[in-house]
Amino acid sequence: MLILAFESSCDETAAAVVRNGREVLSDAILSQADMHAVYGGVVPEIASRKHVEAIAALTDRALTEAGVSKKEIDAVAVTYGPGLIGALLVGVNFAKSVACALGRPLIPVHHLRGHIAANYIAFPELEPPFIALCISGGNSLLADVRGYTDMSVIGATRDDAAGECFDKIARVLGLPYPGGKPMQDLAEGGDCTKYPLPRAKIADSEFDMSFSGLKTAAVNLVHNAEQKGETLDRSSLAASVAAAISEELVPRSVKAVQRCGYRTLAAAGGVAANKRIRYDLEKACRENGIQLYLPPLSLCGDNGAMIGCQGYYEYLAGTRADMSLNAYANLEI
Repeated sequence: MLILAFESSCDETAAAVVRNGREVLSDAILSQADMHAVYGGVVPEIASRKHVEAIAALTDRALTEAGVSKKEIDAVAVTYGPGLIGALLVGVNFAKSVACALGRPLIPVHHLRGHIAANYIAFPELEPPFIALCISGGNSLLADVRGYTDMSVIGATRDDAAGECFDKIARVLGLPYPGGKPMQDLAEGGDCTKYPLPRAKIADSEFDMSFSGLKTAAVNLVHNAEQKGETLDRSSLAASVAAAISEELVPRSVKAVQRCGYRTLAAAGGVAANKRIRYDLEKACRENGIQLYLPPLSLCGDNGAMIGCQGYYEYLAGTRADMSLNAYANLEI
C-alpha cells in the first residue's frame, strides 16, 4: 500500500511516500529554520505562507524520488494537529484537495503519533506495547502505547516543553534559533554541576513534568551576571541546563516503563536528538534491563515519512476523514 503523506505543523514542510507503513520511498523536507532565526522563533504567519509556496513542488519531488505516479497512490495522510493552526491548515487543505482529485481515502494523523511511528521506520522489529517519551519544542509527555492506534498520556509537562526551554535559554545566551543544537555544542566541555538548577516534582502526579522554573532560573542567572558585570561560564550553564532537563525526563520514563509492566521504551521528537538525553536514556535503560529505541537524528525532527507510517496503521484501524476535516492547535493523542 502506498501512502502520500504531508506534514506542516510548524516550520518544516514535508511530503513523503511510504509503502506498507515501514518502507520510506521518499521524504522531501523544506525547513524554514534559517528564515525564522532572525526573529528568535517561529513567526506563524510567515510559516503558513511559506508552506503554501512550498507544498505543491515538494509533492512533485516526493513522487519523483519515490518513482511512482499520482495514480499509484492508495491513500493520503496528513497531520491535522497539534501545531500552529495556520501552518496545519495549509497541509490539511492541500491533502484534502489531493485526496479529492485522486479519489483516495484521507487519513488524519496526530503529530505526536507520527513522531512515535518514526521508530517503526528505524526499527522494523518494534511493536507495541511500550512507553514513548515524546519531547519536542511544543510537547513533552509520556505515552502508554498499547497498540499502533491505542495510546494514552500518563504524564506531561504542566507548562513549558523541554524544547521550548532549550530555545528560550539559548536566546538569552545569544545563540541562534532553534536553540537545541547550539546549546548542545556550547555544553561540550562544560561542568554540568556548576550551576544548581531546579528539578520539578509535581505533588499529585509522579509522571507530570514542569520546565518553567528551570527556564526562569537559567534566564535569571544570565541577567544577574550581566547586571553585575560578572563573567558567566556559558558552557557550564548550557551543560547544567541539559543535565536538569534530562534528569526530569529520564527517571520518569524508566519508572513509567516499570509501572506499566513493560520492558521497552521509545523516544520521539526533536529533543530526542540531544546527546546528553540520549546518553542518560541509554545508561538508565541498560541499568534497568529496558530495551531502548532511539530514532536516528534524521527521524527526530518533523518529517513526512513518520506521518505516512502512522497513517498506514490508522488506515488499518479504519480511521478516515471527509472533506470537513479541520486542523487543531491542541489535540489529545
